[in-house]
Amino acid sequence: MIFNIQPHERRIFELIAASAREIDVPAYVVGGYVRDRLLGRSTKDIDVVCVGDGIRLAQTLANKLYPAPKIVVYRRFGTAMLRYDGIEIEFVGARKESYQMDSRKPDVEQGTLEDDQNRRDFTINALAVSLNEADFGLIIDPFGGLEHLEHKIIKTPLDPGKTFSDDPLRMLRAIRFSNQLDFVIEKNTLAGITANKHRLNIISKERITTELEKILMTPRPSEGFTLLFNTGLLQLILPELTALQGVEDRNGRGHKDNFYHTLEVLDNVCRRSNNIWLRWAAVFHDIAKPATKRYHPDSGWTFHGHEWLGANMLPRIFRNLRLPLDAKLEYVQKMVRLHLRPISLTKEEVTDSAVRRLLFDAGPDVEDLMMLCESDITTKNPKKMSRYLEGYNYLKERMALVNEADRLRLWQPPITGDIIMECFGIQPSREVGMIKTAIREAILDGEITNDFASGFQRMLEEGAKLGLIAKKSVEDFKVEM
Repeated sequence: MIFNIQPHERRIFELIAASAREIDVPAYVVGGYVRDRLLGRSTKDIDVVCVGDGIRLAQTLANKLYPAPKIVVYRRFGTAMLRYDGIEIEFVGARKESYQMDSRKPDVEQGTLEDDQNRRDFTINALAVSLNEADFGLIIDPFGGLEHLEHKIIKTPLDPGKTFSDDPLRMLRAIRFSNQLDFVIEKNTLAGITANKHRLNIISKERITTELEKILMTPRPSEGFTLLFNTGLLQLILPELTALQGVEDRNGRGHKDNFYHTLEVLDNVCRRSNNIWLRWAAVFHDIAKPATKRYHPDSGWTFHGHEWLGANMLPRIFRNLRLPLDAKLEYVQKMVRLHLRPISLTKEEVTDSAVRRLLFDAGPDVEDLMMLCESDITTKNPKKMSRYLEGYNYLKERMALVNEADRLRLWQPPITGDIIMECFGIQPSREVGMIKTAIREAILDGEITNDFASGFQRMLEEGAKLGLIAKKSVEDFKVEM
């Protein structure tokens, strides 16, 4: 079978072929580019294998391009990479690999094209296209990868046990490709993942999390997480999440399976947003339910406080997964901590004060919070679903009205710490914070209006409670007003 090279890429392939002839090495395009082109998917990465010196081939090609691209060389791995016309091209010499049991970093030696295809993770990634004059464009398929592409199958080229034991990251890649491409993992390959799951312990947390995030960014990550769970990998990666699985029944009263509920919520979020941190929030929103689960004869199963405990669990989980411990963690914590607040406001008479406090606590992320909360509705009862959505729509209307009235989404306290210190003639202290908090709470509770004069008066009252004497009046701050 001859590979149909896209017209806009033909020139670069012809230049690679000419460069390979010039230094007398056979060259082939391999891996993801071939797979994706055959599947009709766009790609900006090309991997070139030559039976010889891949770095020299890259340098020879660069001399034929204008403007000459910069070459990044990784001599330790015998690879070189350059960018040209929006395409990233990586060159490597054909090699064969052998592995030690305690590492996924192989011992490498020069090899043939066959050796190089043998070391590939899956048959659909072992396809090669010749760039040689005698058979330019011919697809070389030693493992039935073309058939597996047609039938949407993920299969290892060699014995799954060897493939996954050599490089356990391939187990996660198998699940990720299955999820991304909507392929089925062949049964022996799937069994090989389960049998070798313990080998995951030699993989760095960073690489594991990279694969998890690629699964998270698929349209239906629940399918990938279900495969991770069924193979036993998820129990090793995120035991806090797998602890949600199962239903306990007492006196004929059971609770929902919170693991599969979480996956459903995750898919719901993915239909609404590409924000990966909101997707992480969906994964973790009920993470503390096992720790807070209680049974009461009258009310049944409860999970009181799971939103607060869940938010407090996240720094440890983020550290373990090597996720960032910055504003992204704070965002996910906020989503987890507040995810029950909106639903509670749909079940009671909503006051402006309650809406105002929700807007203040959620800040600029309130739309994301509402998206998560609506995604959390997984009931299959149409009447319940309609009632919940109706409640959320009403809450959104009230939020819009309150927001328009006092612009709390962009709210800044009318009385700053500098004003408090200048008025009472004091230095930064606990009292300054106490007064600022009292003014903020009074505004949020609707006790005073959100303007300078009202805030200044409350500042004087709170200062007096603390034994502070004002040295300036409201007229002294007319510039600030």
